[in-house]
Amino acid sequence: MQEFDLIQHFFTRSTLAQARDDILLGIGDDCALLQVPAGQALAVSMDASLAGVHFMAEADPYAIGWRALAVNLSDLAAMSAEPAWFTLGLSLPHTDTPWLEAFCQGMADLASAQGISLVGGDTTRGPLSISIQVHGFVNPQTAWKRSKAQVGDLIYVTGPLGDAAGGLCLEMAQTTIEHAAQLGFEGQDALRRAYLLPYPHIEAARILRPYVHAAIDISDGFLADLGHLLTASGCGARIDLSSLPISSALQDLLGDEAALGAALAGGDDYQLCISLPRAQAQVACEACEAAGIPLLPIGEVIETLGIFDQYHQPLPTLGYNHFNAASIQQKRLAAAISRQRV
Repeated sequence: MQEFDLIQHFFTRSTLAQARDDILLGIGDDCALLQVPAGQALAVSMDASLAGVHFMAEADPYAIGWRALAVNLSDLAAMSAEPAWFTLGLSLPHTDTPWLEAFCQGMADLASAQGISLVGGDTTRGPLSISIQVHGFVNPQTAWKRSKAQVGDLIYVTGPLGDAAGGLCLEMAQTTIEHAAQLGFEGQDALRRAYLLPYPHIEAARILRPYVHAAIDISDGFLADLGHLLTASGCGARIDLSSLPISSALQDLLGDEAALGAALAGGDDYQLCISLPRAQAQVACEACEAAGIPLLPIGEVIETLGIFDQYHQPLPTLGYNHFNAASIQQKRLAAAISRQRV
């Protein structure tokens, strides 16, 4: 199949290249023509995913497509931006029609759910890799930033930490983990879905938009990403480790100690980590509760630089380093999970 036939067949489907009033010209020309609403800033983010580093080449192509878009949408959520458009750069070793059908369906299902439209991109032959750039709208006066946390703010996350690392364990080494079978289908499925099919917290960002001081999405690991937020804000944090939301499925799989390690440094959770002024915390929590969205308190912002536990002991900012990991095995298992029960 030639490149333009491939684009026409797979990437112009209505659920992927959705019609929007702000798309003046979409796929099919040298450029897309796009209209940013008056009074809005354009939020732009890009992530590259390489097979064997960010995902396993043999993974379900539906999940690969979903996940590639989800991790980019999570960046828009971290700025409280509304998704609008995205572009896709796709390198493939060969044309595989069933693989492409599933890949595009996964991406299209999430794109349709979030109202974001594919407006262009490029395809080429080469090692399997995916680059996506997302575009969203945000009021420049209220856009969330990493740099706005204030001493006394309370720190919250939007859901469990470490489940994605547990899911990766199951995907990579399920036959060597003693207690995997004890989880049952539901426990294993929940962990796998956390890794393979993360859901970006766009709706939580909409609800929390008026209240948040600072935010970041958890991609490289909770401690690492919280560390980025605190460095940008020039302050520190005290975290109550006993309050970290760790699922029973993860504890059953890894044991308490390793589950805590996965929650702190596993990464790929794509939860939002936010700082809220104390005066707004209750109303923000009530708004999330009314919408059925978790918002879980885990600590507070303090003046002393660094991250400390509830006993004032320093915590290392462990996490994924893009230039210090040669494989997906090193990326998560070596950095995050100090000890598996095997």
